Amino acid sequence: MKTFTITEGKLLKKSLFLCSLLLIIATTFVSAQQKTVTGSVKNAEDGSPLPAVTIQVKGTNIGTTTDPNGNFSIKASDNQTLVVSAIGFGVSESKVGNKSVINFNLTLTTGELEGVVVTALGIKRAEKALGYSAQQISGEDLTEARSNNWSSALSGKVAGLQLLSAGSGPLSSTRVTLRGDISLNPSNNNALIVVDGVPMNNRNMTSSGVNNAYQAGSGNDVPVDFGNNINDINPDDIESITVLKGPGAAALYGSRGGNGAILITTKSGTKKQTGIGVTVNSNISFNTVLHWPDYQYEYGQGTGTAFNTAGEKYYSYGNTADGLSTSGTSSAYGPRFNGQMYYQYDPVLQGRGAERTLWQPYKNNIKGFWRTGSTITNSVSLDGGNDKGTARLSVTHTKNEWIMPNTGFERITAQTGVNYKISDKIKINTKITYTNKKSDNLPATGYNNQSIAYFMIFQNPNVNLDWYKDRWKNGFDQVDQIHPFSGFIDNPFLIAYEMTNAISSNNVVGSIAATYDISKKFDIMLRSGVNMLDEDRKQRRPFSTANFAKGYYKEQAITDFEVNNDFLFSYHDKISKNISVSASAGGNKMVHRYNRVDSYITGLVIPGVYKLNNGLASAQVKLADRNYNVNSIYGLAAFAYKNKYFIDFTARNDWSSTLVPAKQSSYFYPSVNTSFILSDIFRLPSQISFAKLRLSAASAGNDTDPYVTKRYYGASEFGSSGSIDPILFNANLTPEISTNYEGGVDIRFLKNRFGLDLTVYNNTTRNQIVKVPLDPTTGYTSVILNSGTIRNTGVEVIINSKNITNKNFTWNTTINWSKNNNKVIELAKEFESAGKQDIGYGGNATLQARVGGTTGDIYGFGFVRSPDGQIVYTTAGLPARTAEIQYIGN
Repeated sequence: MKTFTITEGKLLKKSLFLCSLLLIIATTFVSAQQKTVTGSVKNAEDGSPLPAVTIQVKGTNIGTTTDPNGNFSIKASDNQTLVVSAIGFGVSESKVGNKSVINFNLTLTTGELEGVVVTALGIKRAEKALGYSAQQISGEDLTEARSNNWSSALSGKVAGLQLLSAGSGPLSSTRVTLRGDISLNPSNNNALIVVDGVPMNNRNMTSSGVNNAYQAGSGNDVPVDFGNNINDINPDDIESITVLKGPGAAALYGSRGGNGAILITTKSGTKKQTGIGVTVNSNISFNTVLHWPDYQYEYGQGTGTAFNTAGEKYYSYGNTADGLSTSGTSSAYGPRFNGQMYYQYDPVLQGRGAERTLWQPYKNNIKGFWRTGSTITNSVSLDGGNDKGTARLSVTHTKNEWIMPNTGFERITAQTGVNYKISDKIKINTKITYTNKKSDNLPATGYNNQSIAYFMIFQNPNVNLDWYKDRWKNGFDQVDQIHPFSGFIDNPFLIAYEMTNAISSNNVVGSIAATYDISKKFDIMLRSGVNMLDEDRKQRRPFSTANFAKGYYKEQAITDFEVNNDFLFSYHDKISKNISVSASAGGNKMVHRYNRVDSYITGLVIPGVYKLNNGLASAQVKLADRNYNVNSIYGLAAFAYKNKYFIDFTARNDWSSTLVPAKQSSYFYPSVNTSFILSDIFRLPSQISFAKLRLSAASAGNDTDPYVTKRYYGASEFGSSGSIDPILFNANLTPEISTNYEGGVDIRFLKNRFGLDLTVYNNTTRNQIVKVPLDPTTGYTSVILNSGTIRNTGVEVIINSKNITNKNFTWNTTINWSKNNNKVIELAKEFESAGKQDIGYGGNATLQARVGGTTGDIYGFGFVRSPDGQIVYTTAGLPARTAEIQYIGN
């Protein structure tokens, strides 16, 4: 047995060493423990919270983003460092240490003062480098006051943008124009809508096939507005919108971008520290009739020409002891309501009453038909991500009940977006949106016997609306309607519940893009996008209507399909200390296929049965096709000098199948855009935070419709026969060409608290593609020619101010003002002798272009007036009208 002896001094030294070692280990262990760190990120200039800012634990994959209030929460240990970054701001770092709350104030970087803008073809550019006008709208701006159509939220937010809608129903089509009409063809003036790089087609999709809205007593059907594709975009899925105004901004889109472009970027999800994010939104809105005319309830039904033996006006439903019938008119020039008793309509007898009843007005007999409409929208979205990518999935359900009874729609939208980084060099982005839309009935429009507007015009003050509610006469269900007064006026409840216009559509918009980083300077993007629509429509017209005594039934089957495949090769580099260059070159192949089949029967064998095999004769069939291809190549070269001077050159060449031969089918669109940062070039007063001058010149245009450059034969609606187009083809057509010049300034004051953006522009469109009438003896009604010149000049002003910005309250103001002067410079020589060209018609009104006038001038018969301006009346007591049409308005 061995014995070890330790002296007291040695034992003390070893004890001190062991204690120190244990202390170091404990300290290291404690410092490695993670804790929750919270904080906020704000703009250093104005203290406003910054949402969607990235917070990363340095050297790790741990990260998160700030919420809409700029707050964050993250796990980190004392010896780690938080790195905070956001586009347009400088990077900020802070070591955690013993702090559990860390707040960051980010400063705008000099080079990114104006942020990043998504421009044509999805190319991201610094806003300060743009030589043309572009405005951005956030997705939140579209959902603050929701309407059935998201585009309505753009009204008043974008200078120079016009939204034109007829208010024809819950799916009312919207025409979006930027800086006025540039073409004499109304369908060539729409701005291009692009969703995640996929162009949307909005032409020829709105109408039921009936184009004349003024057809009272004609025996024809009424037009129905089934909406256009832009209605189906879900505002909850929109991340941002960039509005590119004029050809200079949208030149890379070629002929489709000649009227400017609206680029919509949908959401793709955000990175999460743990788990996934769930967002649930519910919204309900109500709508009513905005404004009622001043209806008169002093006089009742009558022509004003029927007098009794006492020389007084009287009323009689049918021939009675009081006199001959006065109840068949839609006019209200009858006797004044003054407590009289007349033979009137009895709803129980469904004919003349046995006794005289009180002559009285029913003051709710128009307003009482309408109801308070509502739109309920519920949506749920899931999103998340990591350092490799992000993903988002959303489903939105919309239920609308419109202000007219038995009208409305239901819509379900599902959207998914994925961004994924396969490797350090390859990134994939895909987005798919599916929309299913259904309606049992949409209202018809126009001035026609079968439209509700026609009834409202001619409803008489002495007619109780409730008399119409049963719809069908006793014992004559689906055969004879109740409309006891004028035979031209159909029962309003029959219009709402029996004359239905149903729709069922499925729409898919999708894109997939892959980007490969060849090196730090080179990358290539491949993208394919598709827009597919399949839509079925059914229109029912029952027995005994003014236009279809034996009923009518029509089905429409529409398919609209477009595929865009494109590539973009990009180069980015600094070629010297002061000069940087960014260049892109690519191409696009677009294939468009449209087909519509209209099948209808006039006259039903069995009343109330709506089948194509229930016709008095075989169903007639009409076919409509619109197929064409466009191949394109394009390029962009952008140069920057000292980050103060910028100049861009773009070029695009299109080859369209609608134009022949090869010389006409090829057309070239160049542009040049410059930007000068005056606040960096010159020493300006300290009150001016930023100042930029921009100049732009560009060319763009429109090609023509398919099948107008060659002779084509069409299918007739009668079996075993064909048809020849009554429009003479023109093999020498060339595209409309627009030349645009633009200049503007952007000035910010007092650390960006106030801003002024001013733009002036001049746009001239030549080679207008117009339809010119021909002598019928030629065998044709008209011919398509190149002729005519339109000029648009204008000014746009945008004023921004940040009135109050603090932690709890933000108040910003944006004021837009624009003025566009549209002028017809030249018409086709075939119109020179007449000095005018008709563009469209509506009853007795004509949309007419005259040299010196505008493309929106309305001409019609006016009132004859005396020298002192008083309206002159005829001997019949009606206002006299002019012998020739005259300018009415615009």
